[in-house]
Amino acid sequence: MSGNELRAQAIASIACRPKVAVTAPGRLEDLWAKDVFGLSKMQECLPKSVFKSVQKTITTGAPLDVSVADVVAVAMKDWATSKGALYYSHMFYPLTNATAEKHDGFISVQSDGSVISEFSGKVLVQGEPDGSSFPNGGIRSTFEARGYTAWDVTSPAFVMETENGVTLCIPTVFVSWTGEALDKKTPLLRSNAAMSKAATRVLKLLGHSEVAPVNSSCGAEQEYFLVDASFANIRPDLLLAGRTLFGKAPAKGQQFDDHYFGAIPERVQIFMQDVEEKLYRLGIPAKTRHNEVAPGQFEIAPFFEAANVASDHQQLIMTVLRNTAKKHGFLCLLHEKPFAGINGSGKHVNWSVGNATQGNLLDPGDTPHSNAQFLVFCGAVIRGVHKYGPLMRAVIASASNDHRLGANEAPPAIISIYLGSQLQDVFDQIASGEVTGSQSKGDMDLGVPTLPVFPKDAGDRNRTSPFAFTGNRFEFRAVGSGQSVSGPLVAMNTILADSLDWMADQLEAKLGSGVELNVAIHDILRDVIRDHGAVVFNGNGYSTEWHEMAVNERGLLNLRTTADALPVLREQYIEDLFAKENVLTPVELGSRFEAYSEQYIQHIEVEAKLVLSMAKTIIYPAAVRYLGELAKTIDSLDEIGIEFDKDSVVKVAELTKAMMASVGELSDMLTKHFMSVEEHMQFCAQTIRPLMDQVREYADALEGEVADDLWPLPTYQEMLFIK
Repeated sequence: MSGNELRAQAIASIACRPKVAVTAPGRLEDLWAKDVFGLSKMQECLPKSVFKSVQKTITTGAPLDVSVADVVAVAMKDWATSKGALYYSHMFYPLTNATAEKHDGFISVQSDGSVISEFSGKVLVQGEPDGSSFPNGGIRSTFEARGYTAWDVTSPAFVMETENGVTLCIPTVFVSWTGEALDKKTPLLRSNAAMSKAATRVLKLLGHSEVAPVNSSCGAEQEYFLVDASFANIRPDLLLAGRTLFGKAPAKGQQFDDHYFGAIPERVQIFMQDVEEKLYRLGIPAKTRHNEVAPGQFEIAPFFEAANVASDHQQLIMTVLRNTAKKHGFLCLLHEKPFAGINGSGKHVNWSVGNATQGNLLDPGDTPHSNAQFLVFCGAVIRGVHKYGPLMRAVIASASNDHRLGANEAPPAIISIYLGSQLQDVFDQIASGEVTGSQSKGDMDLGVPTLPVFPKDAGDRNRTSPFAFTGNRFEFRAVGSGQSVSGPLVAMNTILADSLDWMADQLEAKLGSGVELNVAIHDILRDVIRDHGAVVFNGNGYSTEWHEMAVNERGLLNLRTTADALPVLREQYIEDLFAKENVLTPVELGSRFEAYSEQYIQHIEVEAKLVLSMAKTIIYPAAVRYLGELAKTIDSLDEIGIEFDKDSVVKVAELTKAMMASVGELSDMLTKHFMSVEEHMQFCAQTIRPLMDQVREYADALEGEVADDLWPLPTYQEMLFIK
């Protein structure tokens, strides 16, 4: 069957696709965390002394008492098997942005040939998957295969139920035989510990005698696209690269802004309800769902959770979205830019820090000018982002996110902070030496008697800022939709720990010399604004003026591509930061550079090979077939004396010839060899990517000329608007 016949068949199959039957969801209280072995379930299943020991580790960060592991393992196994589980899996998060799992059975064969269901504390606490084939950035040779998983008791175990069975899933860290972190969870746990230690120092200097462990929190807004599987299955680029490498823009895109927050299509809403039921059973607080800006684009956003748990849940959300989409006949696209010409997808990471005794440490309250605790922590963030902005750019760098950053749809690659007018005014007052007050929030009166008067926020939002203060947290808007949130969280926690340590050192020195506390705080914050205020920008981050000002006047870096950003991980000051805070050793940090650079190069090379293959075997034959049809048509029309527009034939022929010339050039470039990974990355960014775009330019122009019934690939119009 030809490509255009498959395309027609796909459209027909969607029109008659039966709706997936979804039972009405039950009460939220009955669904919530039904499949989670959390604290409430532990309290039911464990002896009181064992439960209190585990609870202490989870809530206070106390070391795990391994002597209780056997009791917990038996209870966990009994609970899981009662729900139908025959297997368990130590789940971990390698340097791939994906989730890894190896399933092992509870089965234990006895001497008489019978079997029993068995799960020991030793097995619960430690596993040993093969570590040789995961990205490690040179930490391990291929023949050095041993790796360990270790139970992370702070993130609850759960059962994952699919049509093929039930599996007990146990969140773990993943390390090499020599102890280096090979995963994303280990550095996240370390960074949170470093931040808590530094925050505790500061809080005690501020006069607090009782300070609970400080934790970072995260709420990640997940954007995604849905494309019907009938279309996706005949688009090699969607299947292998997660984005369309070819495709002419439709007459209508997002210019009417009619999709954003519009009525959710019925089939999509059924899918969303199915996703949410699964998430609720897993204890994932999905809070918001809506249409996003681009046609075919949607968003799901969970409520805030502790950063480690939120990171695990974010991985589960991506898994559930992808798997549930298949059930409903969709392909869920988490690529940052699956379609050219319309908005891409991000994963806005809302981040804050707090504890049980002092609350949210980034909450300014009603009078931020007099809230010394908030000002200290906010000042620490400002200092950290200014000093380590390039690191924040590096941790969200990927081949796919490069398509999004810097466009008029996502934050620029220049890392800056938006504070809003109220906080900007407070810090300006601090810099000038006299703090007199805060701008009031005011009320919103809409002039309609039946509508309520309500308080408005003290400042507006700025959608062009990569790192914006949004009331009681910072929103890191530059994170890509397909990325793990662990990397950004590690960076934010670590730079905050560094700045809080600096704050504590400054406070100790000033208080030790007899300076009064409030004066010391004012002097330190004044120095922060003087030395690091260049990173604060409340204006239009998309504007050319800002780009010029940021680089030329404020000394901020514009790291446009991943090839520019990843080498930051090799800078000595970044190595010193992570080593000082005991988050990543120099070897572990170097491994991240090697692993992520290799992924960047491989990502672009896979796409380039797909461009060559699709251009030569799908698009070129369609263009030649059309030229053949035109030749027959011209001869027929000449016989009856009707003049044909021969210019259109010439145009198709020229476009086809130009496309194939670009294909040849791109093919030649892929054979190049390089001495260094940095050189290779720059070649991919500066040569391979532009050549791919050039091939696409000709191919997309051909799509606008070739007869629609001969075009083999599902079009943007079909994929974006047929649901």
